[in-house]
Amino acid sequence: MPWKWPLHWQVFAGMILGGLIAVVLPEQAPNVAPLGEIFLRLLRMVIVPLIFTSIVSGVASVGEPRTLGRLGAKTVAYYLLTSLVAILLGLGLANAIRPGDGLEVLGSGFDADTLQRPGSLGEILIRMIPENVVRAAFEMDVLGLIFFGIVLGLAITTLPEKPRIFLTDLFQNGFTVMMKLTQGIIRLAPLGVIGLIAGAISTMGLSVIGQVGMYFATIGIGLSLHFLVALPLIYWIFTKRNPLPHYRVMSGAMQLAFSTSSSSATLPLTLRTVEKDAGVSNRVASFVLPLGSTVNMDGTALYECAGVLFIAQGLGVDLSFSQQILVVVTALLASIGAAGIPSAGLVMIFIVLEAVNLSTPAAYALVGLMLGVDRPLDMFRTVVNVTSDSIGAAIVAHSEGETLDYGGSNG
Repeated sequence: MPWKWPLHWQVFAGMILGGLIAVVLPEQAPNVAPLGEIFLRLLRMVIVPLIFTSIVSGVASVGEPRTLGRLGAKTVAYYLLTSLVAILLGLGLANAIRPGDGLEVLGSGFDADTLQRPGSLGEILIRMIPENVVRAAFEMDVLGLIFFGIVLGLAITTLPEKPRIFLTDLFQNGFTVMMKLTQGIIRLAPLGVIGLIAGAISTMGLSVIGQVGMYFATIGIGLSLHFLVALPLIYWIFTKRNPLPHYRVMSGAMQLAFSTSSSSATLPLTLRTVEKDAGVSNRVASFVLPLGSTVNMDGTALYECAGVLFIAQGLGVDLSFSQQILVVVTALLASIGAAGIPSAGLVMIFIVLEAVNLSTPAAYALVGLMLGVDRPLDMFRTVVNVTSDSIGAAIVAHSEGETLDYGGSNG
């Protein structure tokens, strides 16, 4: 029965069915297109509570403030570095390949003057601080909510034990509920894809398939470069060791990450492998890896940045340098708020669209096209995320004077 198939096969079947409807029964395409709009509205519905509870619970669960000392500083610095490298890699490839060119027909009637144009980095930082948190939630100012979530989580870590545990559990339970809700919505993806693909092809023609292929290739190349070049190079720079033994012992965790598309589900195996097969102490691994599964999403950050540029190009809009800097900052923060569950990055991309005011029906239609090929990319993104977490644990352990031991290999 189709409804018992794995989700990625259901989504693929939805793509085919949506395309057949648009080509064979074009008069019916407008009747099924609302399925796509309903699905996208459901995804946007969970953005604010999902990222807010994710960030607050992730920061608060770090524990006592002293835990955020030397070990915390090293961990956060590593995660910011690798995420920024991934984002800039995605930005460079999207500008070089320009996968969205050729879809400008969608941009008819789009007013480029409505785009956010921050004057400086200082203005971007000012925009991150909300004057009114309730209004920020109401107006979908997700950048401000992310900032408030981080400082609230930090404040919780300073409380006495009893209220700290109570609030941490409260936000963690809220995050768990929102993950369940988000996963339930994502299960509706096959129906949403039928409507989105039928509507897109009936509007733009079959040429859209080639553009989606270019987008897929851009993200795939970016993830491959980050996984095979950037992360091994970062590992070598900080440890002066051959990265191949690390990749070898982490292969099992990488396979599980690929099959589950969830860094959270892979976390137990990642912890065991890093400690048992890489020689990282429990003190370092139990701090770096759980935090990484919450806030370190290199693959997601790359995908969000390149995806937004693909949408802007599809709308026929050239983002200025300052707008692309805003995309970089927002993608970095949005990747911190991305849940470690399948297709969470798809939810987060709406945040980056909001930041540059690209939240239009045409932009959402392109998000729907991206959804059609998202499953294999999501699986690869998770491998990149988990690999980055494990390398972070190894680098921090090395900096703490620990000796990495890959089954007797000196690397």
